Amino acid sequence: MATSLMSDREFKMPTTRESTPVVFVVDDDISVRESLELMIRYAGWSCETFASAAQFLAHPRVAAPSCLVLDVHLPDLSGLDLQQRVAADRLDMPIIFITGFGDVPMTVKAMKAGAVEFLTKPFNDDVLLNAIRNCLESSSIALSNGAELQALKSSYDSLSGREREVMALVVTGHLNKQVAAELGISEITVKAHRGRVMRKMHADSLAQLVNIAARLHLPPA
Repeated sequence: MATSLMSDREFKMPTTRESTPVVFVVDDDISVRESLELMIRYAGWSCETFASAAQFLAHPRVAAPSCLVLDVHLPDLSGLDLQQRVAADRLDMPIIFITGFGDVPMTVKAMKAGAVEFLTKPFNDDVLLNAIRNCLESSSIALSNGAELQALKSSYDSLSGREREVMALVVTGHLNKQVAAELGISEITVKAHRGRVMRKMHADSLAQLVNIAARLHLPPA
């Protein structure tokens, strides 16, 4: 890996309101880990290093934007095996692969499984830092979207059974009188339920409620 000193123009990422972005490094070569940690911390991010996949998997999750710089060849699980676990369980953590020797099939497999970059040592510091910055930005967006979706699910869980029935019909284009006929209740009652649905789901318009239903992948009425 290139070890040139970095100038003040090097990539920086501002600290989020929640916490400093974290870059996880998994590599069994201590010299690589130390070099990467120094470079990453100099760029303004937090860094956690691990010598094996098992050590990384045992580490608690962080509620902050993060990414994983991962060596392909590790003493326990391979980098590709660890990638499968991370991709299935930590969607907000993009992966950058690094390796001393790689081949085309290995690169293709990693990229098809969702890796952002596949870098062969020695690589340029700027290339890695730029990849990390892009990954952390993607992670931040994923975390934000995940938090919004969880809030929507909580709001939906607060609806009564009847309110869910009304919402399901309303978002598919049913008029109040049609909902009333479908559910065997009065139109005034439908309006009351509809009003509560809008308030509980924090929807200012029907279009917004429809969008919320789509994000929640609600079953058809």
